[in-house]
Amino acid sequence: MSKGLIKFLVIVVSLACLYSISFTFVTRKVEKDAAAYANGDLAKEKAYLDSMASEVVYNLGIAKFTYREAKANELALGLDLKGGMNVTMEISLDELITNLANKPKDANFNKALATAIAKSKTTNTSLIDLFLNEYKATGAATPIASFFATTDNAAEIQAGSSEADVKRFLNKEADNAIQNSYKVLRTRIDKFGVASPNIQIQQGTNRILIELPGINDEERVRKLLQGSAKLEFYETFNNADVYQLMDNINRTLATTLKADKPAAVAATPVDTTAAANNAADTTKKEDNLLSKLGANKNAADSNASNAADLTAGNPLFSILQPNVGQGPSGQMELGPGAVVGYANLKDTAKVNAYLARPEIKSIIPGNMRLLWAVKPESLSQTKDILSLFAIRTSGNENGPAMTGDVITNARDEFDPQTNKPIVSMAMNAQGARDWQRVTAAAAQGRYSVAIVLDGVVYSAPGVEREIAGGNSTISGNFTIEDTKDLANVLKAGRLPTTAKIVEEAIVGPSLGQVAIDSGVNSAVIGIIVVMAFMIAYYNRAGIAANIAVIFNVFFLMGVLASLNAVLTLPGIAGIVLTMGTAVDANVLIYERMREEMALGKSMRKVVEDGYKHAMPSILDSQITTFLVGLILFFTGSGPIQGFATTLMIGIITSLFTAIFITRLIFEYMLSKEMKITVSFPWSNHTLKNANFAFIKKRKVAYLVSLVAIVISLGAIAVKGFSYGVDFQGGRTYTIKYDTPVAAETVRENLDNVFGTTTEVKTFGTDNQLRVTTSYHIEETSDAADQEVLSKLNEGLSKVQGKYEILSQQKVGPTIASDIRDRAIYASILSILVIAAYILVRFHKWQYSAGAAIATIHDAIILLGLFSILDGIVPFSLDIDQHFVAAILTVLGYSVNDTVVVFDRLREYLKKPDAHREDIGTTINKAINSTLSRTVITSLTVIFVLAVLFVFGGEVIRGFSFAILVGIVVATYSSIFLAAPAIYDLSGGKHLASSAKPEEKKQAKVVTP
Repeated sequence: MSKGLIKFLVIVVSLACLYSISFTFVTRKVEKDAAAYANGDLAKEKAYLDSMASEVVYNLGIAKFTYREAKANELALGLDLKGGMNVTMEISLDELITNLANKPKDANFNKALATAIAKSKTTNTSLIDLFLNEYKATGAATPIASFFATTDNAAEIQAGSSEADVKRFLNKEADNAIQNSYKVLRTRIDKFGVASPNIQIQQGTNRILIELPGINDEERVRKLLQGSAKLEFYETFNNADVYQLMDNINRTLATTLKADKPAAVAATPVDTTAAANNAADTTKKEDNLLSKLGANKNAADSNASNAADLTAGNPLFSILQPNVGQGPSGQMELGPGAVVGYANLKDTAKVNAYLARPEIKSIIPGNMRLLWAVKPESLSQTKDILSLFAIRTSGNENGPAMTGDVITNARDEFDPQTNKPIVSMAMNAQGARDWQRVTAAAAQGRYSVAIVLDGVVYSAPGVEREIAGGNSTISGNFTIEDTKDLANVLKAGRLPTTAKIVEEAIVGPSLGQVAIDSGVNSAVIGIIVVMAFMIAYYNRAGIAANIAVIFNVFFLMGVLASLNAVLTLPGIAGIVLTMGTAVDANVLIYERMREEMALGKSMRKVVEDGYKHAMPSILDSQITTFLVGLILFFTGSGPIQGFATTLMIGIITSLFTAIFITRLIFEYMLSKEMKITVSFPWSNHTLKNANFAFIKKRKVAYLVSLVAIVISLGAIAVKGFSYGVDFQGGRTYTIKYDTPVAAETVRENLDNVFGTTTEVKTFGTDNQLRVTTSYHIEETSDAADQEVLSKLNEGLSKVQGKYEILSQQKVGPTIASDIRDRAIYASILSILVIAAYILVRFHKWQYSAGAAIATIHDAIILLGLFSILDGIVPFSLDIDQHFVAAILTVLGYSVNDTVVVFDRLREYLKKPDAHREDIGTTINKAINSTLSRTVITSLTVIFVLAVLFVFGGEVIRGFSFAILVGIVVATYSSIFLAAPAIYDLSGGKHLASSAKPEEKKQAKVVTP
C-alpha cells in the first residue's frame, strides 16, 4: 500500500472519529449547563433538558443537530457507570397456551402443562415442546388440536389438525406475543423519557432485555413495564367542532394566568371579572372565525418585540398551533379530521399542565379526552411535532367504543390496486357487530375512529362507509414501518399472555460514580505504564509505538461512539486490556526488526522485512482473539457484550495503528535520515540467543501441569465454586454502613432472620458489603421482593451504625440456569472455533490439537485457582458472567501466544533443507526464537492488568485477577505445552514441509 494512500486513510479515519466523539462533548456541555441551572433540583434539570430537546445545540454549517439528535449520537454510559435499571422481561408461555385454549378444565391438559412448567426450570427445551410431549405421555384420547380449535383460532387450526400443526401454531403465536410485547414495551419506555434506552429480544428465548440508564424511580418502572397492554377504539370529534372550545381554553388561560401573577407585575389594571365572563361564554357565536384565524396567524408572524404580548394573550396557542391551513381561495380554513393542534415535543408537558388546571378541566366536556399521537413527525420543516387528538368517549362510564380484545388477527399488506402499504384486521363475532355499529355512526357523522394503545393515538383513520363482517383495512400516508407497527399494535390488543420481570439490577448513582473514577484512573495509569515500558525497552521505536497507542485509544473511542455503543465498566477494562495487547503487534515487528538488523541489513531493508515477516504472526494471533470476542458478543449480555465490543474494535484499531501509523513514522524518520533504534544496550541482547531445551525437558513440564490439573479438578470436585447471583439465582444487595462493620456479625444476624445461609462479603472498603440470599429464590413477584427487602432491613438494623442500600439485583433460577449453560457452550465453542481456524491456517491436525491442549489446560487451572482461593483472598472470586468473559479472554490470549510459535515453526519447516534437521530441534528453535516476543508481550499485558487489579475498583477486581493469573498460565502453556505437544502428537517424526518436490529430490541427490 502506498504511503499516500496510508496517509489519506489515517486522515479520513481521524476526522471520522473526531466527528463521532464531538457529539459526546456537545451533550456533556448541555447537561453541565442544565445541572448548573437546576442547582441540585432534579425536576428543574429534567425540565431544562426537555426544553432543549428540539433546540439546535451543534451547528456544523452543513448540518445542524438538536440536543435530542446529538444525544442519540453520543457515547452513552452503561448502567454500571451511570446508574439505572436493567430488567429482563419474560413472556408467560404457560399463560399463552392456556388462553389460546380458552382456559380448559380438562385434567390431562392442565396436568401436562403443570409438569411441563416444572421441567422447564431445569432444562433448555421450550415449554411448548415439553407441553406437547407431556400431553402425549398422558395417553389422553382427546386430540390436542381440539383444545385450540376455537372460534378465534379458526383461521389457523382445526379440530382435526395434527400435532405438528398445533406445534407450528403455538410457536407462531409465541413469536407474535414476544414481538407484540416488545412493541408495547418499546412505546412505554419511549413515553417514560429515558435517555439512551436499550431494549432487545433475546433471540431464541421468550425474554426481552431492557436497560434504562439514569432511572431513579424503580417502582414506577416496574408498574410501567408489567401493566397489561390496553388497546381501545374511540369515536372522535372533528376539528371544526372543537375549535371554539380550544379558543375558549386559550382565553381562559390568558385571564387566569394573568390573575395568578403578583399585582406589581401587571403593567395596567385588568378587569378580570369581565374577562372571566367572556371566557366562560362558550356558546357565543364567532361570526368571522376564519378571519380571526388569519389574524392569529399574522400575529404569530409579528416581530420579536411583540412575542411576550402574544404569549401572554395566547398562552395555549403560543405553544399549541391550531389545526388550520390556507384554503384554495387563500383564506384560512380549519383542517379536517380529529387533530385539533400541533405542539413541539418539548412543549407537550406544558400543554398537559395547562389542560390539567381545575378551571380548564371544568370547561372540557365529560365525554372528551385530548390525547397525543404516539410519535412525533415533521410539520412545515419543523421537527419533533406531536399531534393532539380530540377523542369522544362512550357510555355512562365514558369509556371506549370498543376494546382491542375482539381482534383475531392483523397484518401489514399492500393495497392490490395502489400498491401502497395498508393494514388489514379481522375481528370475532362480537367485535364484528360492534365494529359495524361504530363505523356506521362514524361514516354518517363524517368523523374518524381513533386506535389508542396505552393512552396514545396510533392512528385515527376516516371511515367512508359502514363495515360489516369484522374484516376491514386501514389506509393512509403510511410507510412500510408504519403499517408493521400498527399491525403489531392491533395484535397487542389480544395479547393472550403477560410479561413479568424475572431479572432486574438496580445500580445507585453513587456506586456508578465510584466505578467511573476507578475505570478512568486505571485507564490513565495503564497508558502511562505501557508507554514507560515501551520507551525503556525499545528506545526510539518505543516512542513510535506510544504514538500508535494514543491513536489507538482515539480511534477506539471514535468507533465506539459511531456505533452508538454503550460504555460499561467491563468495556473500560476492555480498553485498558487493549492498550496492553495493542503493543503486541509492535513487539512482533520490533523483535523481527532486531533479527533483521543482526543479519547486517540496511535500516530501510530492516524496516521493510520486519513488517513483511511479522505480518503472518500478527494476523493469526489477532484473528484468534477476535474470534473469541465474537463468541463473547453473541453469547454474553449487557456488560459482557460491552467488553466483547470493545475487545473486537480494539483489535481492529490496534492492527491499523501498529501496521500503518508506526510505518509512517519510520518512513518519515528514514526520509529525514534520523536514527532508528529498537533497543538500549541493556535490552539489546535480552533472550537474543536463547537456547533452552524445551523439548528435552518437556516431560517435566507435562508432569507439573498434570499435578496442577489433578489438584484443580480435586478442588472443584470437593470445594466447588462460589457462584455469582446470575448463575445461581436469588437476590444480591450492596450495603454501605457509615462505619466499618464485621461481615461475620452481619451474616449471623441475616442468617437468623432469613432462616437460611446468607453470603456476606466485604465489598471494596471495610464499611461496604455485598449480601446474597437465596431466600424466596423461586419467587419473582413484587410481594416476594418486598418480603426479602423487609427481612434484609430487619437483619441489617441489628448491626450498629446507619446504612444504605446502594444497589440490588434479582435473577430468577430459570434465567440463571440459562446464563450458566450459555457460558459453558461459549467456552466449548471458543475452543472448537480456534482449533478449526488453526487447522485451516496450518493444514495439520497436530497444530489444532496442540492449541486445544494448551487452552483446556489453562481453563482447568484457572477454574481450580478460583475454587482454591475463594474465601482466602480478600476479594470476591465468584463464578459469574464476568469470569466467563475473563476465561474466554485468557483462552484467546493463550492461542495468540501459541500461534506466534506455530507461525515461526511453519516458517522453519518451509525451508528447502528443513527435513535434514530433527523435528524436535526445529520446534525448540521456534520456541526460543520467539521467546523474547512472548515474554515482552506478556509483561506489558501483566503490567496493565496489575494496574487494573489495583486501581480498577472492587466491581471488576475478580475479573482482572482472573485475566492476570490466566495470562501467566497461558504464557507458560504456550511455551511448555502447545509446541512440545506437536512433537509427541507427530510421534517425533518430521511434519511434511512445503518445499517443492524438485527441491527435495535435488537435496536427496547431493546428500552423501
